[in-house]
Amino acid sequence: MRNYKVVIDKAINSCENSNNKQLDHFVDVNKMVQVGSGAEREVDDIMLSRYACYLIVQNGDPRKEVIALGQTYFAVKTRQQEIIDNYDSLSEE
Repeated sequence: MRNYKVVIDKAINSCENSNNKQLDHFVDVNKMVQVGSGAEREVDDIMLSRYACYLIVQNGDPRKEVIALGQTYFAVKTRQQEIIDNYDSLSEE
């Protein structure tokens, strides 16, 4: 989890700076996991909305394949929507 903390913090900042409520998209939770002896212990976790996942992909390390694929997906889908909405015909005004 600590390896993802920097990216999650960036995504939370993006969420808040776009006037969205952090707690609507990033919810701290605890879950029980089994340890080697078969016992369980509680670990911190975060439940993410779809929007939070998008922000994480946008703020992630593109050297990682899953992040690069996600970023490419968003670039392609954004362009497709621009074409559908006929943005090319809009002037700069």
